[in-house]
Amino acid sequence: MKYLYAGIVAAVLIGSAAVLTQDPFRPIEPEPAVSAALEQEKSVPEKTTLTWVGCGISKKAYMGELAAVYTEKTGIEIDIQGGGATRGIRDVAANKADMGGSCRHVLMVDQESNAKLIPVGWDALVVIVHPHNPVDDVTLVQMKAILSGEITSWKSLGGPNKKIDLVSRHQGAGGKISGVGRMTRELVFFNPEQDYTDKTTSVKSSTGVEKFVMQHRWSVGITGISSARRRNVKILGLDGATPSYDNIARGKYPLFRPLYLVLPKESEHRRSAEDFIAFAISDEGQKVLKQEGTVTLEDGADLWKKYRRAMLEAGIRMGDY
Repeated sequence: MKYLYAGIVAAVLIGSAAVLTQDPFRPIEPEPAVSAALEQEKSVPEKTTLTWVGCGISKKAYMGELAAVYTEKTGIEIDIQGGGATRGIRDVAANKADMGGSCRHVLMVDQESNAKLIPVGWDALVVIVHPHNPVDDVTLVQMKAILSGEITSWKSLGGPNKKIDLVSRHQGAGGKISGVGRMTRELVFFNPEQDYTDKTTSVKSSTGVEKFVMQHRWSVGITGISSARRRNVKILGLDGATPSYDNIARGKYPLFRPLYLVLPKESEHRRSAEDFIAFAISDEGQKVLKQEGTVTLEDGADLWKKYRRAMLEAGIRMGDY
């Protein structure tokens, strides 16, 4: 079934999402006049396939099932690609893709200036180890010391006297602005430019981090809960809290972060992508996210206050996220 006056519906629902998240730091852009929206719909043919690129964690968290339900409902196909959060923002900003997914906020750089991020749910960064590792829990202070190289043995964490094999995304510019890399630096160190120890094993993606940990008994890495729970890894508690749905939604688990869908601010086919995003933040779409284990906007509504505080402490300016 096609949506009537799709552009109008998308604008209303996207505006509703901003109210639901109660995030006054997110800039509100004026929507086009109704007559202009209707005229645009008449002149631009509706797309039958939309291209989505971006964050692998978002891809695993909800996109597959959400796209399947949307296609069944509307007949519009979603071509789901990966590439990481940075691609999810910059390809969309450059109109190389219709829409994207990101697990980090926009950066104040030209490559991301044409991107608009719409929150759709919540994820959490988690510490993962090999399934046979006996350690069950670490603290944020300990994890910071592991990343900086101050703690190098599992014995310091209550485990055996084995060297910690830290794995992360490449520490160059790309790694520091990746979804996991950027948010780890901001939420753990409150410093987006923080360097990790030079003893780190570097890989290309969060998928690479997860696969490395699966194969190396004394390794440790950080990734998103939405993809980690689909891997044969052990997810550690953090500061005594496990990253369960309820603990993330209530803010009891500390490293929570928003998940976004990304639109271009200007694009010929923007309204076709807006229709999908309107579905994602509708009651029906949010039900799909919750069934996939992703914390919904409503269940995580109280997280924004804590998240804004963490961003301000990391020096992120209001409106950048």
